Amino acid sequence: MPSIMRMESVLAVGGVAVYPLVALAFIIAVIVLEKTFVLWRRTRLTGPVVALVESDGVAWDELRAGVAALGPRNYFARFFDVLLEYRRRPAWWVESRAADEASLIEKSLGRWLWVLETTVTAAPLLGLLGTIIGMVRAFHLFGANGLVNPSGVTGGVAQALVATALGLFIALIALFAFNFFAQRQAQIMDEMERFGTRLVDRIRLEQDGAHHEAA
Repeated sequence: MPSIMRMESVLAVGGVAVYPLVALAFIIAVIVLEKTFVLWRRTRLTGPVVALVESDGVAWDELRAGVAALGPRNYFARFFDVLLEYRRRPAWWVESRAADEASLIEKSLGRWLWVLETTVTAAPLLGLLGTIIGMVRAFHLFGANGLVNPSGVTGGVAQALVATALGLFIALIALFAFNFFAQRQAQIMDEMERFGTRLVDRIRLEQDGAHHEAA
């Protein structure tokens, strides 16, 4: 309880610029939790599915069962479902549909990342705005006869420091979060491209073999 009261007093010292920074911090926290949940629940890939995709001969029925076990909201399941659905079509058709689905998945994974990226720049600027407000408040206390309110000057400087520190702290959190989620998104898309290429190659080989047998 005392720590909460101290936090409230620190935020009160920060002045008006603290309120948008606190709102921005809340938004960042919600985005980080949402992205963490999505990465944890919707990008899970089991070992048996990976083994089936990496094998020389794909057991399509087993792969379909393994993909179904991932769940309909799993991004890898969505991607594999496209390949399984169109695997009897020409290879170029399968590649086109798989690329379209991968593009949709990439957009879904990248949702709200622009907010984190913007916060990296916006939070320090808001902190700087608070710094300017605090320093202007302190300078206004200098009268014609010199300093008339030393405690007021101290309060203005404290307001400037709190706003600056809070803005930098929020920017650092947003920067680390953005880099982590962006890197994880790139890894997922690389894995998806590799698995898609492996399955399309297998589809192409099967189709070529069927054409040779027909000939």
